[in-house]
Amino acid sequence: MQVRRYNKLVRDRIPEIIAASGAQCVTETLDDARYLAMLDAKLEEELAEYYRDQSIEELADLLEVLRAAAAARGYSPQALERVCEEKRAQRGGFEKRILLKEVTER
Repeated sequence: MQVRRYNKLVRDRIPEIIAASGAQCVTETLDDARYLAMLDAKLEEELAEYYRDQSIEELADLLEVLRAAAAARGYSPQALERVCEEKRAQRGGFEKRILLKEVTER
């Protein structure tokens, strides 16, 4: 019998998927503080996976973690999108591919 230790945040259906495969898992439900910390760790994990693969699946995973992080911090999806739109209106997006090389100040 082999036991693998993970201690990482997983998607909600992972325990049932593991059980359906015939394996057993041990889980716990996190309190708010630990959940926020584990979301931050998950965001780093998913970003690293995106850097490696650069696939749409990894982008989707990143987006899912960002949505969860926003909700955990009390931000609605609408509020998050509103702030994105406001920043895009004020500062633009990234469509023009501008690389800022230097600024000379007086």
